[in-house]
Amino acid sequence: MHGPSRLSNGVKSLSPPTSPRHRHGRNKSSSATNVGGGGRSFLGGGGGGGGGGTKLQNVVERLGYLLMSVMYRRRGMLLFAPLLYISGMLLYMGTLGIDVVNYRDRSGGGSDVVGPGSVYRSPEVFQKLWPFMEAESNRSSSNMLINAWNPKLSQGWKPCVKQTISQAGFSELPKRNGFLIIEANGGLNQQRLSICDAVAVAGLLNATLIIPIFHLNSVWRDSSKFGDIFDEEFFIYALRNHVDVVRELPEHILQQFDNNLSNIVNLRVKAWSSPTYYIQKVLPKLRELGAVRIAPFSNRLAHAVPPNIQGLRCLCNFEALRFSEPIRMLAAKMVDRMVKNSSKSGARYVSVHLRFEEDMVAFSCCIYDGGEEEKHEMDIVRERSWRGKFRRRGRVIKPGANRVDGKCPLTPLEVGMMLRGMGFDNHTSLYVASGKIYKAEKYMAPLKKMFPRLETKETLASPEELTSFMGHSSRLAALDYTVCLHSEVFVTTQGGNFPHFLVGHRRYFYEGHAKTIKPDKRKLVQLFDNPNIRWQDFKRQLQDMLRHSDVKGIELRKPSSSLYMYPMPDCMCRKADSKTEYSNTTKYT
Repeated sequence: MHGPSRLSNGVKSLSPPTSPRHRHGRNKSSSATNVGGGGRSFLGGGGGGGGGGTKLQNVVERLGYLLMSVMYRRRGMLLFAPLLYISGMLLYMGTLGIDVVNYRDRSGGGSDVVGPGSVYRSPEVFQKLWPFMEAESNRSSSNMLINAWNPKLSQGWKPCVKQTISQAGFSELPKRNGFLIIEANGGLNQQRLSICDAVAVAGLLNATLIIPIFHLNSVWRDSSKFGDIFDEEFFIYALRNHVDVVRELPEHILQQFDNNLSNIVNLRVKAWSSPTYYIQKVLPKLRELGAVRIAPFSNRLAHAVPPNIQGLRCLCNFEALRFSEPIRMLAAKMVDRMVKNSSKSGARYVSVHLRFEEDMVAFSCCIYDGGEEEKHEMDIVRERSWRGKFRRRGRVIKPGANRVDGKCPLTPLEVGMMLRGMGFDNHTSLYVASGKIYKAEKYMAPLKKMFPRLETKETLASPEELTSFMGHSSRLAALDYTVCLHSEVFVTTQGGNFPHFLVGHRRYFYEGHAKTIKPDKRKLVQLFDNPNIRWQDFKRQLQDMLRHSDVKGIELRKPSSSLYMYPMPDCMCRKADSKTEYSNTTKYT
């Protein structure tokens, strides 16, 4: 009935970027640079040395000088100067024998850059640093979780959604112009984005919103309906004073379309459409037909909208959208269990969003330490999930360049090394939110070694408790989301919709501070590719990274940013002046 989205996510997608194209360059140095075997040089005539090439080059230069002399003496020859010049240059360059240098990565893959950070050496570095980690844990008496964040950086923000919503903004439109039907596609947080933008559009158009339809995504394969994930009754109640929401299209309206939703016109709205577009293009159709569909509805509203519309986004995301009762009940038990397990760390724990699932590793095109077996497995996954995408003509995959650029998913080992370097010892309780980890037995072992108090939803909840959640990725993600929301420290490792929404929710929850570690992966790969690094230097650089995350914890939304990640000042105001209203003054048309 509804077509899949042809557009990418509005927030940063969880898919890694496409592989960089191979670029050939010329060496500007006049000296020969030897590359590879056989004595062949970047500037030279080949394997036999450069003597003959130099003599020939001198002959060409003399011939060029002679031609120029003739042209100056006979001015008519100037007509042929451009042609002669080009011919001479081609001949000259041909004598140089310029070769294109193909750098090879040390893993034997395709053409790639070679340099610090381009190769996965983390296991070697871990073996070198592990004795120092153990020694430090044995004599550690301080609780890093109590001192992870500097209280002086907190500016004391508080939620003030009601102050940002003004009914005056809707007064120019008549009441209830028709019914709006949208389709929310993707995973849990992409659905959340679509729902809240739909609430904002319904408020803008004075339309009655039908409870959003969830599209069965070919990737997520979750058949859950809105009420399976979110509290439907509470959603309707929380929005009652601002947007009309009903569960189904009224019978008399449906009969106008032969009792078939697919007969209702589906408006193809461009991504990031402005409020003006909706008023000029969508509203007339809504009034004319009484009901319209917008499917898919991912990223169909611009970031910059009037303050009262932003207020509806705030109200929906942070207040109206709460999880369904089965999810809330089990998630609360899991949070309580994490707190009880954290007695040695002041009832505080760290949560990590770990993106080292098989599909993430495959899509990143990064190389780890699995050799030919890993390469074969990843080729199969890429072909199964993205048929032909990585075999297109002209596409060059550069794993080393991806790693240097910080685009490779962090392994569990790397996450553990980073946290230990930041000062979190083996008494720290750690919750790992993830899908099915690639080769979990191998890759999770060192993380468990560094953090014995490690938990996942599978260890924190019993199989019986998880029975109704299995096979429903969005419901399982909701459990992870809740446990991560209540952690003292949250660690994001790869980006995507999950941390995008969670970081914003944590700012809303923790007085404006995200309490989130967002590592600089470009710097991390340099550290993890240095087996000779000293433990004290390793710690110093990682603790600097933690301090940087602390400073960046409180950020106001920029005009081009999403309030779902940056709720200040649209959804929050300072405690010192609770009467102050912050509005978005950005041009929104």
